[in-house]
Amino acid sequence: MSIMLTSIELFAGAGGLALGLEQAGFNHIGLIEIDKSATDTLKCNRPSWNVICEDVQTVASRDLEKEFNIKKYELDLLSGGAPCQSFSYAGKRLGLEDIRGTMFYHYATFLHKLQPKMFLFENVKGLISHDKGRTFKTIFNIFNDEGYSIQYKVLNAWNYGVAQKRERLIIIGIRNDLASKYTYQYPMPYSYKPVLKDVLNNVPPSECAEYSKRKKEVFALVPPGGYWKDIDPNIAKQYMKSCWNMEGGRTGILRRLSYDEPSLTILTTPQMKQTERCHPSEVRPFSVRESARIQSFPDDWKFCGSMISKYKQIGNAVPCNLAKEIGLNIKKVLLEVKSNEL
Repeated sequence: MSIMLTSIELFAGAGGLALGLEQAGFNHIGLIEIDKSATDTLKCNRPSWNVICEDVQTVASRDLEKEFNIKKYELDLLSGGAPCQSFSYAGKRLGLEDIRGTMFYHYATFLHKLQPKMFLFENVKGLISHDKGRTFKTIFNIFNDEGYSIQYKVLNAWNYGVAQKRERLIIIGIRNDLASKYTYQYPMPYSYKPVLKDVLNNVPPSECAEYSKRKKEVFALVPPGGYWKDIDPNIAKQYMKSCWNMEGGRTGILRRLSYDEPSLTILTTPQMKQTERCHPSEVRPFSVRESARIQSFPDDWKFCGSMISKYKQIGNAVPCNLAKEIGLNIKKVLLEVKSNEL
């Protein structure tokens, strides 16, 4: 008899995390996302998913057991990555009420009301050091206070079949009544780490942002794998303007990638001067579908909305392959839990 694993995802975006978890064996009974284009993407690709286009705050205020037709303690997994940019608190230990108004508060409210067996909370690596570590300490304490044993680790998607250097903070929680018996293990890295030539073959045609005429002229001088230091310094200085005097390596400026290396982190806008990622063999950014390939989305996953919105959805996503590997190990724990309950 197959065992169904249920999950709810908050801040679902274009579905990178949800798709990876589905590939790992999870059945989504609810996905919440406020962006209309992103929810259109989810509904277009998975009509069977219960996609709710609302503010998480609004949904969190309702009777969640009734909303998702599930009783408290029955949900297997809560997933998602709440934006934490505005979350900065110093000093005393803070409880759930003290973070009201932040997106994290609403994630914690779902934990409080539904008490899933496990949760997956992902975010940027910088969350660990934000506000001298106080933000992360507060989040950690609130997860503990909601009745969960917590572990965390920064994972690089490049280690898990994704042709991209992309680091994400992965926090896993196991409800305390289960944590003494069951342990989560983070996935082991793959033996082979892919590069761009592995994923940019026969990419379907799609929209693609363009460089200005001047930017094209300058980028044409940059060799694959190179950046501003690899061209005439006078041309580089004229192009970089005030960035020329910035401290640091500035290696993201006029950066042209090579087929023999992974992509740098795919971002939400492909033409930003300080974070440029030029195509290895053509003078242009990566197209929408190339960006999706680099994020390990399958080619049949359609993105809705404007070209700008599509780039944003892809850039904000968790790479599907990374999500799948994390999810497979969550599944192992939950199947063990359920088999012992039978």
